[in-house]
Amino acid sequence: MPDLLLPAAIENTTLPQMVAHFSLLEPLFDAMPDVVFFVKDHEARYVIVNTTLAARCGYKDRRALLGKTAAEAFPSRFGRIYTEQDEAVVRDNSRLIDQLELHLYPGRQPGWCLTSKVPLHDAQGRVLGVAGISRDLQAAEGTHPAYQRLAIAAKYIQDNYAQPLKLSNLATLIDMSVAQIERYFHKVFHLTPRQMLLKTRLDAASELLASDSSITEIATRCGYNDHSAFTRQFKATVGLTPSQYRALLHPQATSSEQ
Repeated sequence: MPDLLLPAAIENTTLPQMVAHFSLLEPLFDAMPDVVFFVKDHEARYVIVNTTLAARCGYKDRRALLGKTAAEAFPSRFGRIYTEQDEAVVRDNSRLIDQLELHLYPGRQPGWCLTSKVPLHDAQGRVLGVAGISRDLQAAEGTHPAYQRLAIAAKYIQDNYAQPLKLSNLATLIDMSVAQIERYFHKVFHLTPRQMLLKTRLDAASELLASDSSITEIATRCGYNDHSAFTRQFKATVGLTPSQYRALLHPQATSSEQ
């Protein structure tokens, strides 16, 4: 999808010229309520946004969002991590492809999405800004011929999320090749098998953080042998550490939990 956003003809140009190009696509992206689209400058400030993004940030007029960073436009739990992503794309000249993360859905409720961001270059290869999309995870495509078998594999992941995922085991379980599983999973569930495992683990962790279980115990129950690895993954996807998330649920909880 990101390659579709960046025709080769516009890579060797200036940011204003790129903005003019992308502006031609605004009606298209405005017609897609489940897709957030944006272009930002090298300081991570919005220069183009679609109406979906503006609405999710609480703006009736998308022009009010221009010139702001995500950290200024979104609640802190979301905006900070989005801006850090933008800065990394610019600094490292890197791409972020299909990053599973929480986003704001209509009504400003959090929900899962897949985010991709790519750098924009001038003729000398310097990074001028960032273009990206966030696609809401939709309901499974139940009409796909392989749906019944894939549903078995999905249930296996959801029932065994604390265990390491071996695609060869899934392949045997539903009589498919590993390549077929990966291709059909993305088609039907809009996730790779490993993204589904991550989502299932973090959904479970979010529920367990409402209990009295320690962070270390929750990490183990959700398939993480390393407490710090669990914390890093949770923060990278949710925008908060497990302790910070728990503090939102239980203000009396302290960050000294282990």
